[in-house]
Amino acid sequence: MAFLSVSPIKPGHTLVIPKKHSDYLFDMEDSELAELIKFSKPVADKLKSGLKPKTGKIGVMVAGLEVAHTHIHLVPLDSEGDLNFANAKPAGQEELQRINEVISQVLI
Repeated sequence: MAFLSVSPIKPGHTLVIPKKHSDYLFDMEDSELAELIKFSKPVADKLKSGLKPKTGKIGVMVAGLEVAHTHIHLVPLDSEGDLNFANAKPAGQEELQRINEVISQVLI
């Protein structure tokens, strides 16, 4: 599953999680890990198409300690320094809805 972070580093910061619970990325079965990465790729493509980050790239990070469920962070990058949790701040419902609408336009 993929959903927008409620405390994004940048607008469009998205979390990708497996449906099956796992506390730690490397405790997952190889096939499950491969599926999580494969699922993340088109999500990143949609973020890139919809949000058009200045670098043309979506950053990927797996921190793994703040939540006891495996998740991958996808962050639109306008600069190299954007992939920094010190930049995270709560997003309001209106901001999340606006980003969701932008991303939804490229989902087909």
